[in-house]
Amino acid sequence: MQRLLALSLVGSLIETESTSGPRTVPILVAAFLGFLAGQLVASLLEVVAVEITHFPGGMTQLAHTATPPWWSSALGLLGLWVGFGSAIYYAYFYGNVRSLPDQWKPRVSDIAYVALGVVAQLLVDVIYRPFHFKRLNRPTNHLFGAAHGVTFVALIVMTLVIAPLMEEWLFRGVIFRAISEGGSRPGSRSSVVVGVVVSAVLFGLAHGEPLQFVGLALLGVVLAVLVVRTKRLIPSVITHVSFNGVAIIALVAQRSGH
Repeated sequence: MQRLLALSLVGSLIETESTSGPRTVPILVAAFLGFLAGQLVASLLEVVAVEITHFPGGMTQLAHTATPPWWSSALGLLGLWVGFGSAIYYAYFYGNVRSLPDQWKPRVSDIAYVALGVVAQLLVDVIYRPFHFKRLNRPTNHLFGAAHGVTFVALIVMTLVIAPLMEEWLFRGVIFRAISEGGSRPGSRSSVVVGVVVSAVLFGLAHGEPLQFVGLALLGVVLAVLVVRTKRLIPSVITHVSFNGVAIIALVAQRSGH
């Protein structure tokens, strides 16, 4: 009898653990530490690359150049994704975040989100147009400036496909859900709103571009709302890809003289 009671108690504890919400604070801390770790990994990779390539001026010159070599941009992204991946791993295996039922399930109707990404990029351009910021395209030029041919294509794949996937998984699939589904009022309207706003702000800040912060934060709001309405990450990923795609097409057109 005592053994049955003990087994019943253990079963109840396991069920409670599996159905409880995400551990919001530890997940947010893990995301912050993951971001810092990603920056550190990126720096270490660049130090190694500078030594291997004998880059003139070393790390000091690399940090101040307006058009860094393609490998610097690629290693910076790779290091960042290592940090993002670590935070995602923690959230799913230790932070009690559960995958959405159809999280990565595509649908034919998802093609509409391509148009949404284009519209979002155009709206952001309209918002910024009255201010005539001269350095608004600096991040894109900095990322692709010294890349040509195969390296240019490689960076396009990284920024057009992998970056949106990793960023949506972390900011919408982990951070947004940790806030909206965790805490004392999981799933409530106020928790969802806070999750949308906080994840969007952190998304904007993570890019480290003050001039682009407003546009990125607004995009973050749209992407989080998509997750709320669709209960999937595919729509936000497609919208994000399309959003980035407009900027890349503009860069290609600029390079070709159109």
